[in-house]
Amino acid sequence: MAPHSESKPQQILPPYTRRGFIALTTLAASCTQAPPLSNTPVPRRVPPTDPRQSMATDSYGPTPRNPNLSLDSNFNRRAGITFTRVPVNGKFIALTFDDGPHPTNTPRLLNILRERNVKATFYVIGRSVNLYPQILRQTVAEGHEIGNHTQTHRLLSKLSDSEVLNELRRCRDSIAQASGATVRTMRPPYGGLLPRQREVVHAELGYPTILWSVDPLDWKRPGVGVVSSRLIQGASDGGILLAHDIHAPTIDAMPATIDSLLRRGYQFVTVSQLIAMKSEASAAHATATTSNS
Repeated sequence: MAPHSESKPQQILPPYTRRGFIALTTLAASCTQAPPLSNTPVPRRVPPTDPRQSMATDSYGPTPRNPNLSLDSNFNRRAGITFTRVPVNGKFIALTFDDGPHPTNTPRLLNILRERNVKATFYVIGRSVNLYPQILRQTVAEGHEIGNHTQTHRLLSKLSDSEVLNELRRCRDSIAQASGATVRTMRPPYGGLLPRQREVVHAELGYPTILWSVDPLDWKRPGVGVVSSRLIQGASDGGILLAHDIHAPTIDAMPATIDSLLRRGYQFVTVSQLIAMKSEASAAHATATTSNS
């Protein structure tokens, strides 16, 4: 039997000269391997005169640093049960990270925060704490706040009160065993916690429920620049910014995000420090009202 290749009909090609064949193959290669060249000159990056005009991905000059702040973290338990933001006097803001610790992303984030003297609040999952206790210890040692994000990241609104409390107690115990850190606040996975459940958690464990004022939807991985822009544009006094340190692009977005907010005059504090500011303001207002009575 004749080989299979010999049974194919031969293609009839038009005759080409050697020069024409070389020109044709060169053109085909250039169309598939590289885009056509543009005559438009590449614009030169010039630092804007007003930092507010800079894009989220731009960074000019030396890295800005958060000022050294000596603030109380022991807020009054009567300050509130649920917070999406905190009414404060001044450009104070809290940066929060959920779902860690992560073995590579969290240490990288800690380096970024340390360079800028920023203290953040990490809402950690107990089972991840058990896997990476050394990462949690490093986070605590560098002055960041640790919050309770449950042991297994279940949707708490679907659980009984006893199951909710068990999730939070197990996470609290994992944090204490790994680092000895005191937990003052909690954040429900997916933000899912019924108002009645929040009251139960507050009464039993003393945790206010911390939600957020800005969600960049970084878990959808919209891109580094998009995450930065959403956080920067959504920031406001007393705001609580949500992010996740389990996603590498989110970590990539942090330098530009933090630098831009610092240049706009924001000062970063932990969630507990932010709530304590509200407590102090409320106490001062109550004292002033009493003295004027």
